[in-house]
Amino acid sequence: MPLAAALAALALHSSAFADHGAIPARYTCEGDDVSPPLEWGAPPAGTQSLALVVDDPDAPDPAAPRRTWVHWVVYDLPATATSLAEGAARGGLPAGARDGKNDWGRRGWGGPCPPIGRHRYFFKLYALDRALERDSLTKAELEKAIEGHVLARAELVGTYEKVPH
Repeated sequence: MPLAAALAALALHSSAFADHGAIPARYTCEGDDVSPPLEWGAPPAGTQSLALVVDDPDAPDPAAPRRTWVHWVVYDLPATATSLAEGAARGGLPAGARDGKNDWGRRGWGGPCPPIGRHRYFFKLYALDRALERDSLTKAELEKAIEGHVLARAELVGTYEKVPH
């Protein structure tokens, strides 16, 4: 199946926010800092596992971004999974799924906490033709490991700006 056709077959959504909409404070450093609920459709035939990366390309300041900050890396999600419940990063991942390292140097979800301005948060889901079966991958290590193994990709973008105090 051509990649373009596969990409159209996979979509990523959240019941907590619309694509390009504001992420509620509950999922950020100003709230409970729990991972938001995510849902997607069945991946294409041949999918052996799924991977998810959440990152912010606007760090530290959207007017002068200097780096992409990684908030969550999850991989080896079972191909049969079609969602992650709210708070899944706190012990609710499906059996076999692995947490990678975020840019705070720890596993799990680290919610939006931008120092200045409204940032964009990209939730990227990949359908893979293999499982990775390695522990604590960073985003860079994950991207290298999935090269040539992506059957489909879906993306959801949320935004967040801290409430002025």
